[in-house]
Amino acid sequence: MNQKPSKPLEIIVGEGTCGIAAGSKDVIDIFTELAPEAAIKSVGCAGMCHDEVMVEIIDEKRGACLYRKVDKKNIPDLLSFHRGEGKVRQDLLIRSSMPSVGADYLDRQTRIALRNIGQVDPQSLDAYRERGGYRSIEKIITEGIKPEQVIEEVRVSGLRGRGGAGFPTAVKWGFARSAKGEKKYLICNGDEGDPGAFMDRSLLEGDPHNALEGMLIAAYAIGASSGYAYIRAEYPLAVEHFRKAIDDARKAGLLGNNILGSSFDFDVTIKQGAGAFVCGEETALIASIEGERGMPRIRPPFPAVKGLFGKPTIINNVESLANLPWIIEHGGAAYAEIGTEKSKGTKVFALAGPIKRGGLVEVPMGTTVREVLYDIGGGSSAGRPIKAVQLGGPSGGCIPESLFDTPIEYEALNATGAIMGSGGMVVMDTKSCMVDIARYFLEFTQIESCGKCTFCRIGTLRMKELLTRICDGQGTMDDIDTLEDIAHQVRSSSLCGLGQTAPNPVLTTLKYFRDEYVAHVEEKRCPAGVCKGLITHTIMQDTCTGCSICERYCPVDAITGVIKKPESWVIDHDLCVNCGMCVEVCNSDAISVA
Repeated sequence: MNQKPSKPLEIIVGEGTCGIAAGSKDVIDIFTELAPEAAIKSVGCAGMCHDEVMVEIIDEKRGACLYRKVDKKNIPDLLSFHRGEGKVRQDLLIRSSMPSVGADYLDRQTRIALRNIGQVDPQSLDAYRERGGYRSIEKIITEGIKPEQVIEEVRVSGLRGRGGAGFPTAVKWGFARSAKGEKKYLICNGDEGDPGAFMDRSLLEGDPHNALEGMLIAAYAIGASSGYAYIRAEYPLAVEHFRKAIDDARKAGLLGNNILGSSFDFDVTIKQGAGAFVCGEETALIASIEGERGMPRIRPPFPAVKGLFGKPTIINNVESLANLPWIIEHGGAAYAEIGTEKSKGTKVFALAGPIKRGGLVEVPMGTTVREVLYDIGGGSSAGRPIKAVQLGGPSGGCIPESLFDTPIEYEALNATGAIMGSGGMVVMDTKSCMVDIARYFLEFTQIESCGKCTFCRIGTLRMKELLTRICDGQGTMDDIDTLEDIAHQVRSSSLCGLGQTAPNPVLTTLKYFRDEYVAHVEEKRCPAGVCKGLITHTIMQDTCTGCSICERYCPVDAITGVIKKPESWVIDHDLCVNCGMCVEVCNSDAISVA
């Protein structure tokens, strides 16, 4: 945020999807009513989803103050302070020239891809240009920088693809640049389907022109004249903002024919994805744009040689493209100074699960997993120890607390059995059953399998069945061995990345949490108290207060007793379905789960 006021009072409200869900529309209405003299603007998500609704208020005397958890109850206090009539709400203040809370979340990050998020009106071309937007593509065109020089600058930067495998971007571009054919395509991959991941959505919602400028740079480098932005249809705000960015860029001569008076022609079409996770894979995405069913194709030929409509095609994900304007403006060497020897620059992660400060973070490569979870994320939100984190989404792996000092690098994470992936980081505490977690991710990938490969289509189904049997208390030690064997076969025999990485959650949980599998099989016990077939709910009468709230919320009427007589309250285990509702609503922690 941190913008200069154009009126005596300027109010900037976070209106990403998370802000809207938290009530930003109502917040804007109240500010409009109570502060008619103010200039009110909207920006995208600043990444601090745990603190929405976020509002920055700027006045000439106090400067810019960024606030958290703004609602109708505290808005009058904020306005009173900025009008010189009251005291600052220190409990809500994130960042200002005064002492504040919450600044650690932002101060510990290095923001390149996210540098404009929460600072710029995503629907204003002028706002983006005021922050140096389109300066990089203008530099390339006006200074006559050759495409090969752009590719070399990106090579020097060490940028690797931020969508999954981490393939060197400049090498990929070089293949397409040298490929024969006058017509070439560039595709922006915004098909973000990982559970717990929302990096692409926030970038497209909060800073669409940055991704669009990245597309222009990439297209110029490879010689593409047409581009597609493949965005999930479930991201309506991202689609809306990116479409407006395209329209405004066309009107400004930044898209279309003879861009900025040069011979460079490039235009972009939005293609909305239909929600298939497999379409995040390059060849399946290409098939989807062509109007075919989203199914992977055998490689080679690779898309850089023969891709969309049989023409040379480069696919970069949103975060990769969002780094390009900064790299061209500051130089590849400056980018390469950030990070480690093999993993340069920064990486955006989406923190989800039971963590205090869930949201988006961008850190230099080489930062440890522990630093992200504790120094930035604030640790567990429930007060329980964090025992694992899932890195790389359903295609990634679960790594235990003992490996949290692993640096965030492609090779280092791969060595643990996890992957960098697109940047999902799902936290699990001691109330998470690792067998159940593996089943959850396996069920997701099994549903999302396109069915083309026998090993992926059938293997993921068989693994899910085995995991379900183990969670239900019907598994055997042979089932664990069979599960591991199938996982290795699926990984080695599947055609595309979805099938090849689908077993990762199974293999990593077996590697690091095998004792939980054994407890399910030999002891018929779920250590986390999650698997319904292996747990029993019991009312502890010495703790019970006899309030009857558990009875009122029980969906199957399995709880009976007399109000204010704790000794009378019991759960009928023949009726109980172990839904856990009684545990959630009990005010005295009187429900035992064992």
